[in-house]
Amino acid sequence: MRKLIIGVLLVILLAGGAVYTGLADPLIRWQVKGALVESGIGDQRAECMAERMVDRLTIGQLWKLRQGMATQDGEPEDGYGLGELVKRLRRVDDGEAVAVLTTSAGLCAVGLG
Repeated sequence: MRKLIIGVLLVILLAGGAVYTGLADPLIRWQVKGALVESGIGDQRAECMAERMVDRLTIGQLWKLRQGMATQDGEPEDGYGLGELVKRLRRVDDGEAVAVLTTSAGLCAVGLG
């Protein structure tokens, strides 16, 4: 039992170290890009946005964005307008995360990202 506890703690420390040092950034970037593509953003723009977002936001903020922007009961899954987008952004309740998401979308759309 003691070896199991030590092993679990070691895995947690290694995973935390990988995230803290940036070694996990490619995996996180891949996850963020996948979520953006899933939401209907083009592959190239999603790649640009994911890079900016991973560089500027914490994992907690990225998770908060993912949860806040997810479709809830009674909401359209796709083809929604600006009003629905604003409603979902308000749910995120993290001004910095929303600002990074929106500026990333804008800069990558015009090719400056």
